[in-house]
Amino acid sequence: MESLTNTFTDNNRTNSDNADKQLMKLARNLLGQKLFVLLMKSSFYGHFVAGENRHTIVPALERLRSFGVKPILDYSVEEDITQEEAEKREVESSVSSAGDKKEEGSMPQYHVDKSFADRRYKVSSARTYFYLNEATCERNMEIFIKCLEAVSDDDRKAPRAVATGATFGTGITAIKLTALGRPQLLLQLSEVIMRTRKYMEDMVGGQGNVLTHHKTIKDLEKYYATLGDNKDVKEFLNNVTSDKEGILHLFPWSGIVDEDSQLSDTFRVPDPQTGQMRRLISQIPPKEEEMFRNMIRRLNTIVKAAADLDVRIMVDAEQTYFQPAISRITLEMMRKYNKDKAIVFNTYQCYLRETFREVNTDLEQAKRQNFYFGAKLVRGAYMDQERDRAKSLGYPDPVNPTFEATTEMYHKTLSECLRRIKLMKDCDDDARKIVLWWPRTTKTPCDLPSSR
Repeated sequence: MESLTNTFTDNNRTNSDNADKQLMKLARNLLGQKLFVLLMKSSFYGHFVAGENRHTIVPALERLRSFGVKPILDYSVEEDITQEEAEKREVESSVSSAGDKKEEGSMPQYHVDKSFADRRYKVSSARTYFYLNEATCERNMEIFIKCLEAVSDDDRKAPRAVATGATFGTGITAIKLTALGRPQLLLQLSEVIMRTRKYMEDMVGGQGNVLTHHKTIKDLEKYYATLGDNKDVKEFLNNVTSDKEGILHLFPWSGIVDEDSQLSDTFRVPDPQTGQMRRLISQIPPKEEEMFRNMIRRLNTIVKAAADLDVRIMVDAEQTYFQPAISRITLEMMRKYNKDKAIVFNTYQCYLRETFREVNTDLEQAKRQNFYFGAKLVRGAYMDQERDRAKSLGYPDPVNPTFEATTEMYHKTLSECLRRIKLMKDCDDDARKIVLWWPRTTKTPCDLPSSR
């Protein structure tokens, strides 16, 4: 009921919540509990929810499967909290105990603002998790694993009379990183990623992330040549990730997913003038470092369970101020677990101006580091919120200017992925190394007259 009401109203969320509750209370009083439940299951609830558990969803999934429709199991329960409570939780969990330090070079979009702390603002098609404590994140992890178990094809591994995997091994489970940890850590990591790009742009010119500059270790050595025999610079260069085609990452991102790296010590770069190492991330207190390791441990546990059960797992896209961190962590999970097949999928929102470049870069990384690339292409869910926040905080609008521009971005990105798949087939390479999901609500490039 709440979702339906919010689809048609764009007023204050608190008023909408109160109206929903009053309507449902009135219906219960008039019909009685049993008749009310029967009505909801045969109407609103029954239309939007496949079932209450892994067993009751089977009939709906079997019917969908008969039409060639494969499901994505999604744990979509949200807490019924007020706008004030949501804002309070988000602000408290988005600021370090050491304070919200906006140092030189900091970016406003990666710092919490109370005006937009309720992330449900102008969003009706995506679920939202608000951090409460570490125990809640552990519980979310356990529920995500139960979703994986519901998807798994148990018969294939241990034949039984009746399949217990609800989707018969053909499905996928969706998760959100904000359900697994403190949002402050995603904000800080996102800012580090964008500040790293700015550092490279200032040093070598051009735009884009580190990989797109096609620089080598020797190129970096030349940039730092004026600093002399600097021990810190040498150590920094030793940790740069590169291959024969050039530098992939300035930092050892693989350490991020190994659960033992210290964020405060990892993200330091040499000052090109002085040679002194400077942090791209504020000093993180030990307790919050532990919280970050807990978040990565939870994600590793979920993805390992997915790999063991042979189930695909899709990491949902979220707001742009979280997304650099989410995408980076997801790519590292791909590198770690997508060695033989696509288990981990990232989600790309095509209403964003940078989507084509981001997908291209990630495809290139997958090719050079030899892992399977999994992607879901969508238009996006946070457009109005993103535009309002960018305007209010004074940073560039990340959203495409028009619907047509988003459609063009969608087709351009999908076409590039399909082009690469065809190229792999033509070269007798494994074309399954690029696996795509996209909704058929939009024409594909093959359907468009210009592509025939």
